[in-house]
Amino acid sequence: MQIDVDRAVCEIHAQCVFAAPDVFELDEDDELVYDPSPDARHDDAVRQAAHVCPVQAIRLGTQGP
Repeated sequence: MQIDVDRAVCEIHAQCVFAAPDVFELDEDDELVYDPSPDARHDDAVRQAAHVCPVQAIRLGTQGP
């Protein structure tokens, strides 16, 4: 799964961090950092993170073959 966060939309509510802490985190400056291509074992948590984002800033896609 590919993840893209629209930084112009993201308001750092950090709901994604709570939903998928192995993929999303806040750095020391409270900026969102994330793995854009996490392992498939995180797919369910990543989908949940995208779902709970209050501003819908997370876009999901599939990886190529």
